[in-house]
Amino acid sequence: MSSALGVMLATGVISALARALGFAFGMSWEILWALILGFGLSAVVQAVVSKSEMTHLLPDDSPRSIAIACGLGAASSSCSYAAVALARSIFRKGANFTAAMAFEFASTNLVIELGIILALLMGWRFTLAEFVGGPIMIALLVAVFRLTLKPRMVQDALVHADRGLSGSMEGHAAMDMSVSGGSILERLTSPRGFTAISHYFAMDWAAVWFDVGGGLLIAGALAAWVPAHFWQSFFLVDHPVLAKLWGPLIGPLVAVLSFVCSIGNVPLAAVLWNGGISFGGVVAFIFADLIVLPILNIYRKYYGGRMSLYLLATFYLTMALAGLIVETLFGLVGLIPSTRNAKVIDASVTWNYTTFLNLAFLFLAVVLVVRFLRTNGLSMLRMMGGPPPPAADDVSSSHDHTAPAPGDGTFTCPMHPEVRAEAPGRCPKCGMALEPIE
Repeated sequence: MSSALGVMLATGVISALARALGFAFGMSWEILWALILGFGLSAVVQAVVSKSEMTHLLPDDSPRSIAIACGLGAASSSCSYAAVALARSIFRKGANFTAAMAFEFASTNLVIELGIILALLMGWRFTLAEFVGGPIMIALLVAVFRLTLKPRMVQDALVHADRGLSGSMEGHAAMDMSVSGGSILERLTSPRGFTAISHYFAMDWAAVWFDVGGGLLIAGALAAWVPAHFWQSFFLVDHPVLAKLWGPLIGPLVAVLSFVCSIGNVPLAAVLWNGGISFGGVVAFIFADLIVLPILNIYRKYYGGRMSLYLLATFYLTMALAGLIVETLFGLVGLIPSTRNAKVIDASVTWNYTTFLNLAFLFLAVVLVVRFLRTNGLSMLRMMGGPPPPAADDVSSSHDHTAPAPGDGTFTCPMHPEVRAEAPGRCPKCGMALEPIE
């Protein structure tokens, strides 16, 4: 009797796990081509947009600086950890703190790949809500900072930031492989441009694979194991007015506890939407990837305990308010979906357009990864999660692009030929290993 019961329990557990994995695989297969396309487009943009000018472009919190911060953020990596590290880096170099935080928001909420995945899993209305709500949230953040952020707090944060305590993805945030000189098309089609695109593509994937995979697995488990009536009760579905207020308030809290950030929270958002959370609650949940618990701990290391609590409070407030405003605006113009049919599907691979797109973009991914591996990519990959490359004065550099005479023992960077050194080392701009000049 006991053995039979044990077999039944084991069978039930295996069945539940298989169903959760089935949901996770189904969503993964549905969005695979879109992920590759999104990261590919992001890599192309990063290959022609330099990080080195960010400090000079963000001197204050004027509308112009905030608009530039949003544009630079939208053109950067979607990895939340890299965005947080890069925001600290430009703040330490002289950028305005408010503008640095606006850049951080834009780099995780206004990026290409996020919009593509939202459209694919949840519909174009959510993509529109993201790109309408993102600027609203940043504008709210700027307003709150102007009212409450004291110069003394910023100065204390800068003193703490200058201690250089390590967070996560410091190396990834510091690497700059952008190509300059010539038209954009010439830069992208050059060998250096191809290398830069392949490196950004591979590094962005390496930076977010854990979040994307974790988000898909958690979403699959929630879809398979949590009954619908729990979600409906939790999100106050039977009280429509309260639900619209409750959704933007509870959405960020769910995000904080989920530990999933970057675009990995989109599959979770799909499950929550099907479960009954309000439209504004979904938007606020997606916005809240910058206040998950691991990132809050990084804020503490970067800026001190007091500033980390301040960022938690102000970020949460602006995320919830932005979600509520989007809910109201979209409700007034009739753009809130009337049905809850986000794609949370079980495992299935059939010969349809999704399969053909996946195969085509997988081929593109293989081409980029091969280029990445053939151009010293693995050594860069090992640096991603560590400290940034050495300071510029660690490697002698010059703007003279002429090659020295053979046999003089100098080394240079494959991506930045203006960098010169008398001994092996790493490029201070992108972190690639210096190679001898033949």
